[in-house]
Amino acid sequence: MKTAILGAGAVGCFYGGMLARAGRDVVLIGRAAHVDAIRCTGLRMQTQTFDEQVPVSASTDAAAVAGAKLVLCCVKSNDTLQAAKDMAPYLDPEAIVLSLQNGYDNAERLQQFLGRPVYPAVVYVATEMAGPGHLRHHGRGELVIGQFAESSEVVAEFARAGVRVSISDDVAGQLWAKLVINCAYNGLSAITQMPYGQLVVGDGVREVIDDLVDECLEVAKADGVSVQDDIRSVVAGIAQSMSTQISSTAHDVARGRRSEIDYINGYVVRRAAQLGIRTPVNRAILALVKLLEQASAESRSIS
Repeated sequence: MKTAILGAGAVGCFYGGMLARAGRDVVLIGRAAHVDAIRCTGLRMQTQTFDEQVPVSASTDAAAVAGAKLVLCCVKSNDTLQAAKDMAPYLDPEAIVLSLQNGYDNAERLQQFLGRPVYPAVVYVATEMAGPGHLRHHGRGELVIGQFAESSEVVAEFARAGVRVSISDDVAGQLWAKLVINCAYNGLSAITQMPYGQLVVGDGVREVIDDLVDECLEVAKADGVSVQDDIRSVVAGIAQSMSTQISSTAHDVARGRRSEIDYINGYVVRRAAQLGIRTPVNRAILALVKLLEQASAESRSIS
């Protein structure tokens, strides 16, 4: 099964790299800096258990999805529709398309544009790109997908690469649970530029996280979605299981890039407004991160 990774950033390179390391046929599609480095020396995977240069094909052209039987869309939520446009002419009619993205509705948006099934995958992995073609893994790595015709085939493919994939009959609840986690940590990490383990010991931070979670759960309930009962303990546990992780939102802000905050806390704020619910803490996080994005972008343009 040829696998194409559209969006060879931290998430895409981890899962694509694990598949390639297991001898699977993989192509990473991403930015020129990463692609050039990977073509030259392979993908450096610096994980908790190994540090290797993994040979893998790489391209900057979405046409490389041609012939792939499994396509993982790993682009930022801001780029979802552009990714759909880029890959549409080259998708194999039999390809299984999965969305491995932050946010709640990316698979739905991809599916609407492509006019074919796209399945959401809930991603639990702490990774970053430490440099061109250099992946640094901080912990975890499992995926959760729904039940569909080829789901067992996807589970088996990842199992060969040592990646655990679970099948859930409530993907909507799982996606909301991941959204709650992202709302709790991503924005605060971006504002402070701190990893999760260091972040939570700050005065009053745990209480702020509790408020963020409360608002998210109120919106999910009003939206008819049931989130797992132990979500509060799961959120608290992230500070231990991903203690050294700095959020992707923090990396984007630091680099003067537009982050995914509109699709994380911003999604909760928008859905809450539609449901007549107030979410002042999520709104504050959204506003502060967007101010930091603006300040970082302006600073870089001046320099």
